[in-house]
Amino acid sequence: MNLPAKSRHIMILTGELSGDLHAGNLVKEIRQLNTSIYFSGIGGTHLENQDVDLFYNIAKLSAMGITEVLMQFRQIKRAFDLFKEKLKVDTPDLIILVDYPGFNLKAAQFAKNHYKIKILYYITPKVWAWKKSRLKKIKKYVDHAALILPFEEKIYKKADIRSTYVGSPLTDEYPENISKPFFRSNHLLSKHKDRVIIGLLPGSRKAEIKNLLSIMIKAADLIHKKNRRVSFIISQASSTHKETIKIILNKIKEKSLFQINNGPVKDIFLKSDLVIAASGTVTLEAALCCVPTIIIYRMSTISYRLAKLFVKIKYAGLANLIVNKEIMPELLQDDATPEKISKKALDMLDHLVVFENQLQMVRKLLGTEGASKRTANIAIGLLRESSLR
Repeated sequence: MNLPAKSRHIMILTGELSGDLHAGNLVKEIRQLNTSIYFSGIGGTHLENQDVDLFYNIAKLSAMGITEVLMQFRQIKRAFDLFKEKLKVDTPDLIILVDYPGFNLKAAQFAKNHYKIKILYYITPKVWAWKKSRLKKIKKYVDHAALILPFEEKIYKKADIRSTYVGSPLTDEYPENISKPFFRSNHLLSKHKDRVIIGLLPGSRKAEIKNLLSIMIKAADLIHKKNRRVSFIISQASSTHKETIKIILNKIKEKSLFQINNGPVKDIFLKSDLVIAASGTVTLEAALCCVPTIIIYRMSTISYRLAKLFVKIKYAGLANLIVNKEIMPELLQDDATPEKISKKALDMLDHLVVFENQLQMVRKLLGTEGASKRTANIAIGLLRESSLR
């Protein structure tokens, strides 16, 4: 599969922590096929660990919601200016876009209009949820789309966009043998009958943590008052969030009920009987581990009203969308109150096995492991095409 000895240049662009993780795995797989490729890009720790030459770090870039994005306009503009400068001084043979569509589609348009570079989109925009018009841009500016959700195939085929369903990269991160049912059936996980553990996953952005962790902790207090066997683990997605979490915890009396996990979120999934999580990719990760989950989210009123106007999907949670059924209860915006969350959690604690069994359907529908490897092969194919220009 190796290309000719001449070093080729792949630029990889991502804007969020989850995208950075999958981008890092993709770079690793591409290097298995060709060790001489030079990588540059926008990303974070995972791309840095793969020796990608970053010209912008995503630590200041991630944003969600209309008002939140506007507040970070300067950082986004700075990243885009650096992207344009990099294209000018060291034009890549291939650009790989990973998620983050608001930025990446503009990058694809600029690159195609000015340099005619081959472009691969991995983890494509959620056109099934909103902004279906983005399909026109994808068709015009993207050479190949690597799809990660089974229901996307039909959409891209209908739009006549060159695409391949590669499967979810999360199946690589969460192989079947780390799921709770597997551990229990193989006697590798002892059920802690004397206590119940609930994981609290407030998100990976500072704004999310500020908005959601206080609500989760108030719900936790209500849960503990009804069930004294319950304790809680808080996910600290990044070391930069340590102080934010500490400030919120300092406001409560029973701090001993809460343990902070600053390691992989997998640790929380394996320890927890139930998790309460911010809406996002992490809820699909929980599904792959078969951990019963309550999905919550709150955003600014303006962002929520705009989302209601434009987002046309039945569920917020990916697991629910994949099986077309609410197997993870959703409490969003005005429903994301401590009272409603605690009531739902207490009800679910009495039926955990039922929820675990329902979640096993998600893995069956997401397909086999190897998404990064399959996407790497597509990338190498596009490099070959670019050499024929």
